[in-house]
Amino acid sequence: MTHQLFAPQWLVRCALVATGLLLADRVATAWIGLNLQQPAATTRDESLIILNRYLQEPTPDIVLVGSSLTWRLKEQYFSLPKVRNLALAGGSPITGLTVIANQRNLPKVILIETNVLSRAVDLSLVEKFSGSSGSTPLFVPPIRTAVAAYESWNHEPIRHAQMRAALEALVRQPPSDFDNRAYLNRALQQMNAEDPTNAVRSNVEKLKQLREDVRQRGSRVFLIEVPLSAPIEGSRSFRTTRRIVHEAFPNPDQWLRIDPPLAELRWLDGVHLDERSALIVVQSIERALVGTATGEDVRK
Repeated sequence: MTHQLFAPQWLVRCALVATGLLLADRVATAWIGLNLQQPAATTRDESLIILNRYLQEPTPDIVLVGSSLTWRLKEQYFSLPKVRNLALAGGSPITGLTVIANQRNLPKVILIETNVLSRAVDLSLVEKFSGSSGSTPLFVPPIRTAVAAYESWNHEPIRHAQMRAALEALVRQPPSDFDNRAYLNRALQQMNAEDPTNAVRSNVEKLKQLREDVRQRGSRVFLIEVPLSAPIEGSRSFRTTRRIVHEAFPNPDQWLRIDPPLAELRWLDGVHLDERSALIVVQSIERALVGTATGEDVRK
């Protein structure tokens, strides 16, 4: 009897200790590593949380889909209302777009990042979140549940009014002088070695179909390119991707042209924007949206 009474408490304590270790590892990774890839375990959990939250909450007005490049454009940076970021770190924009297209209700505006289109669609995520509820399984490992609960709390969107002063102060700061050459050279070596042609062409065909589907159902769809540092912009992988995408979508009206001041932008590893730069890019996206009829509509 005593063993049965104390067993749940023991399990809870073990779960909390393990969660603390995982979170400490996550903080250490964020502090030490400016890697191109995030830790696999937390990346998968974060994707589950992002997509589950999208389906559980009311349909937003504006949704972004993309890779880790867009993932850094945080929702709390936006002043426009009802913005959701479905970008999946380490994933494909086609995954998020497919989940959106499989829902009954669609957002007014969908922004699709086209920088990274070489990754395969995550079919397991699409299947999990293409039902009517989009709920995740009720019984999941205790540690994952604890980590997911922490992540949900940690990433709960903050009202823009609460952050305005901090955001304005961040933009007023000078650009970072962090020396990212070691990370940049590593990224360049990898991206110059890759030939994404076949994968990009395949994903562009999927993108065409999904884009037309959601457009026919009433969503406004814009393609976007997240600004990259000049060396990465000139890498084989990104040059190839950009050429294929622009050949497939040559109409300027298909694109949301964003023009942040490039001299003000910095990239932690040459690829991913730092926080100040991400905020500047978000402000540029908002200006571009407000310049369209759609932008005026979503401000209401």
